Amino acid sequence: MTSPTTEPTTQLEKKDRCNELPHRPRVLLGKMGLDGHDRGVKLIARALRDSGIHVIYSGLWQTPRSLAISARDEDVDMIACSMMSNSHLVLVPRLMEELSSVGRPTLFVDVGGIIPQEDVQTLLDCGVRGVYHTGTSMLNIIEAARSATVPYKSLQGQSTSDLAILARNISLLEEGEQVEATRKRPNTVIGLTGSPGAGKSTLTAAMATDMVRSGGKLAIIAYDPMSPISSGALLGDRLRVDFNTVDEHVFYRSLARVGEDYSTLPDILDLVGGAGFEIVFVETVGAGQNDVAIRDVVDTTVVVLVPGMGDAVQMDKAGILEIADTFIVNKADHDGESALVRELLDIAAGRDIIETVATQGKGIVELLKHLLP
Repeated sequence: MTSPTTEPTTQLEKKDRCNELPHRPRVLLGKMGLDGHDRGVKLIARALRDSGIHVIYSGLWQTPRSLAISARDEDVDMIACSMMSNSHLVLVPRLMEELSSVGRPTLFVDVGGIIPQEDVQTLLDCGVRGVYHTGTSMLNIIEAARSATVPYKSLQGQSTSDLAILARNISLLEEGEQVEATRKRPNTVIGLTGSPGAGKSTLTAAMATDMVRSGGKLAIIAYDPMSPISSGALLGDRLRVDFNTVDEHVFYRSLARVGEDYSTLPDILDLVGGAGFEIVFVETVGAGQNDVAIRDVVDTTVVVLVPGMGDAVQMDKAGILEIADTFIVNKADHDGESALVRELLDIAAGRDIIETVATQGKGIVELLKHLLP
């Protein structure tokens, strides 16, 4: 009989193993097919993050196309994918085809999992860079990400996809490089901020899905925290969006920050607008009371709150509540909703208060009508 253990699976020291590379590695972790197990991929994500790598986790049940779109828009250096049910000989070749169709045919792809030895050469022949079997060490996986990281070059004239070029231009901007591209401020830029766990990502995903269902398109720029120790980051907001449904109608880019740093955001917005997106949502890092810089970059600031956030004294403190153009009370099905709305009414000074339950889609249509009249 097995016995429980409190020992961590990985004993890797948290430190920056990538500071000498041309740029911070960006790795997309993907689970294709019907694989419903994510414990292993989460362990890998933490090890990569703790080694200075920016990890984009796309979630479970990805298709080859949704994974290719994510890899392109996030401008990753490599995809690390796995699958179960003996589906690798079907899904992996399709992934390689989809990468070509979205304009990134030469992107590094590594495959992990229970892969029979006799199938390895078939995967290599279809363009896979490496195959990793169970028992591969975390350090080997980290080295795979390091070896995939090469200096950024413009994709102008090198890719058939305008979105691939946009994604690379954002990467170049983030590295302080000059970018030659069409620039235009989008018509509408909406910033969503609020405390961690308020449901900003789920709310943004629900609005995006509803907009696409109605024939629209949009871009989302999502910020997540960067480790002050390793400089790594786990960029997990995009997994709330079902790219199997929205496909290419949503351009989603994740970026990592320590604190509030929106110095490159105006230029990023101009590039996104120049690429044809007139509506952009900007999701901030989970904010505290003093995180107010987003209001200087966006057109409209939305502050997302949830029941149980604090008492009336918290409402009266200066800071994030002052910058709201609109308040959203999310998770409005939770206890304390009416008390929160009542407290907000005392400080709102005529600003709108909209209640939502993002996980159920409640209030989303009304919210979009308010934000995008």
